[in-house]
Amino acid sequence: MKLDSIFEALSNKNRRDIIYSVGLQPYSLSQLSEMQNLSFPALYKHIKILEKSKMIFVKKDGRTRYVTLNRESLLLLQDWLSKYHAYWGSNKETLKNYKKFLKSKS
Repeated sequence: MKLDSIFEALSNKNRRDIIYSVGLQPYSLSQLSEMQNLSFPALYKHIKILEKSKMIFVKKDGRTRYVTLNRESLLLLQDWLSKYHAYWGSNKETLKNYKKFLKSKS
């Protein structure tokens, strides 16, 4: 999994909505199409992008394909974001943290 492909996948609102939905429970492609108010071809395009980024798994059960969230992809994203947590807050806090960072480098 690469962060670039995850960020690219999440750059679209429809794909973020799909991730939110399948994070709650698995859904079939037809259920997602109806829930997201997307035509099946449009949904399938988004599913392929999410699948390529390894954010979801698509599993076949009989004739139905189900989509589930790959939670590891969110952990990778969370790990990346946590590196910047020290810099969040007010500008004054951010400047203090940056000053500490500069001192630690010297």
